[in-house]
Amino acid sequence: MYSKLSTCVLLGLIGHIVEVETDLSRGMPVFNIVGLADTAIKESKERVRAAIKNSGFDFPLNRITINLAPANLRKEGSQMDLSIALGILISNGVVSYDAEINTVFLGELSLDGKVNGIEGALPMVISLREFNIRRCIVPYDNREECSVITDIEIIPVRNLNEVVDFLNGELQINPYIRKENLAKVDREHELDFLDIKGQEGLKRTLEVAAAGNHNALIIGPPGSGKTMALKRLPTILPDLSLEESIEVTKIYSVAGLLKTKELITERPFRAPHHTSSAISLIGGGRIPKPGEVSLAHNGVLFLDELPEFHKNVLEVLRQPMEDGEVNISRINASLNYPSDFMFVASMNPCPCGYLGDPLHSCNCSTRDINRYLNKISHPLLDRIDLHLEVMPVKYNDLKIENDGESSRLIKERVKIAREIQLNRFLNENIYTNAQIPNKNIKKYCKLSDSSEAIMAQAFKKFKFSARTYNKILKVSRTIADLDSKENIEDKHILEAIGYRTLNNDYWG
Repeated sequence: MYSKLSTCVLLGLIGHIVEVETDLSRGMPVFNIVGLADTAIKESKERVRAAIKNSGFDFPLNRITINLAPANLRKEGSQMDLSIALGILISNGVVSYDAEINTVFLGELSLDGKVNGIEGALPMVISLREFNIRRCIVPYDNREECSVITDIEIIPVRNLNEVVDFLNGELQINPYIRKENLAKVDREHELDFLDIKGQEGLKRTLEVAAAGNHNALIIGPPGSGKTMALKRLPTILPDLSLEESIEVTKIYSVAGLLKTKELITERPFRAPHHTSSAISLIGGGRIPKPGEVSLAHNGVLFLDELPEFHKNVLEVLRQPMEDGEVNISRINASLNYPSDFMFVASMNPCPCGYLGDPLHSCNCSTRDINRYLNKISHPLLDRIDLHLEVMPVKYNDLKIENDGESSRLIKERVKIAREIQLNRFLNENIYTNAQIPNKNIKKYCKLSDSSEAIMAQAFKKFKFSARTYNKILKVSRTIADLDSKENIEDKHILEAIGYRTLNNDYWG
């Protein structure tokens, strides 16, 4: 007695079809699973045995062999429980299964036969489209995220009995269709730029960063509003598109952080503590899971008190910041996760925090200051587009009531600038100015003769690197977009240069 049906296994964000072959033969009652299965899958024997019995079916007293093909593909996860149980019931004649309908079965079983939700359901379903799969049986808890894909029938089930009755034609389960309208809606945030008193230069810097998806570093004494402002950065970022939402949801689904089991519609904002390890930032584990750089994909990665992070931890950020993806190699697997995030950070100018503060005296020695600042390497600084120093807020600024702009107003300008960029880079797989490849900078960041002269003088005076030069041009392109100007003007290039002179003041 033989049966075959399909399930799915994830390697990174890519799903692979696994054929679950079941053979029931005469002999001593033995239950074997072969095909390079991990511990979670091998343990499924006990879950499957109990789930079948507690669902009212007889567990066959035969020699049971389950083969997970292809045998050379490493498999992990508990999502194969349902397919293994069904394979046994089909081979035992309990279930009638029409193999002509390309169906994939996903789900973890409880001992009472309940089908539990799984991690990584959405990226599995997305990958199944490439295999011409027409129908997918999924846990009821995963119905929302999986139904984002409309060209595959999503059949949500609560327990093993429902699946058996459905396959036998005794129960009708309609494909699940999302009821929500995925149209963009304006969301109210608890945080708002109106809360920030003074610090107009800081607000302007974050607006430029948001408009072009540029990285930013804010330096200033304690209490100057650095963290307060950076936490409000998501309130001025444009809403996620449907494609971006699916990308983010896939990552969170794989990481097991998709608590609501619904599509994520807000840009991620990740703020790991300075005690975080390099693995927690980049990702890892025996089978590598996404780290903070991937969880911040299409959103913001915020490192508060940047020099408090270990230097080796900060250095691992260099490659993801440049490439927009992270490659993690382990003995068991080599995986690739997206990491196209906006990097923002804040820091004090010295260990005590009061270097350059007009209201307080700095007690740090030159050696302490240099040791503190040298935790941040020049290669990392070179990858940060905008550098800004802020001073303490003045008393008169604190007294002013709601004199600044709200996040809604700033967000409107950012959205207009982003739309200009989308139209400019149409069909080029570029979405923001920060993503402009170096080979296309001359095409999109043309300078007039006067602007070229300004840039040449600044390059020589501040000893800019080639990477810094390219980033200044990208930032000036963003500033021009915020100004709704087709060409980069002198004032735009001057403002962009101003965001890079701080490096020389502190790091020489």
